[in-house]
Amino acid sequence: MRKGSGGTLGGNREGLTAKRDNQAAFVFLLPWFAGLLLITAGPIAASFILGFTDYNLIQPPVFNGLDNWIRMFSDERLHKALGVTLVYVLVSVPLQLACALALALLLDRGLRGLAFYRSAFYLPSLLGSSVAIAVLWRQIFGADGLFNQVLAMVGIEGKGWISDPGSALGTLIVLNVWTFGAPMVIFLAGLRQIPAMYYEAAATDGAGKWTQFRKITIPLLSPIVFFNLVLQVIHAFQSFTQAFVVSGGSGGPSDSTLFYTLYLYQRGFGNFDMGYASALAWLLLVIIAAFTAINFWAAKFWVVYDD
Repeated sequence: MRKGSGGTLGGNREGLTAKRDNQAAFVFLLPWFAGLLLITAGPIAASFILGFTDYNLIQPPVFNGLDNWIRMFSDERLHKALGVTLVYVLVSVPLQLACALALALLLDRGLRGLAFYRSAFYLPSLLGSSVAIAVLWRQIFGADGLFNQVLAMVGIEGKGWISDPGSALGTLIVLNVWTFGAPMVIFLAGLRQIPAMYYEAAATDGAGKWTQFRKITIPLLSPIVFFNLVLQVIHAFQSFTQAFVVSGGSGGPSDSTLFYTLYLYQRGFGNFDMGYASALAWLLLVIIAAFTAINFWAAKFWVVYDD
């Protein structure tokens, strides 16, 4: 009886201790749950509801059904913004990943001062979305900027790259490519996980560096490429600061830098058309989800998982 009662008492004590630990954990998690509800989940639900209203931030929202969504079909500036954003994503992301992989391969060769180079190349990823870098970029590619000064040294007459509709978007693509640090670090980590014996065996069979790259590096690194691709596509669709600063918030010249997020900002905070802006935000969510789903579907044809 004593052993039984002792076991029961011990079990009760353990249960009380576990209950107190759970209560303490819940108390510590309470700020996070409050933030999730008030800062994230609440606004998301509110924006979805506002997408079906006419709301100008001053007067109470008025339900208008699907008017905001039907309006998108005839919104020419929205179509322009979608086109600009798609070009930006489809051009800048592959170039960025190619540069990141090339530098990762270079750093993987065992350079001296690897930690320094890794940090130096990662730095643009931390600064690339900042206002200061966007202002600097506008100065570099201005009519009297550093880029034209370099061209003048070799006898080439430059132009106002930012003010030319044909090249303004290109300068923002270059800026996004320049922020290759984050995917480069991930590529470098993936390269370090590929066993050296694969390359040694391939070299023994007479395979050259290019063949080793195509037959070993790319297949074994394909999950990392896929991971970086998904993240960078999502990030590119959400780009805003660069276009806002470089164009002065207008998306110019001639809407050549009118990113989707910039147009959304103009509708919501420039025209106080918050109902339509909320619908645009949900359309962007659908577009990003569609691209992500396509990437996951296509991954089964080229991503190799080495089990």
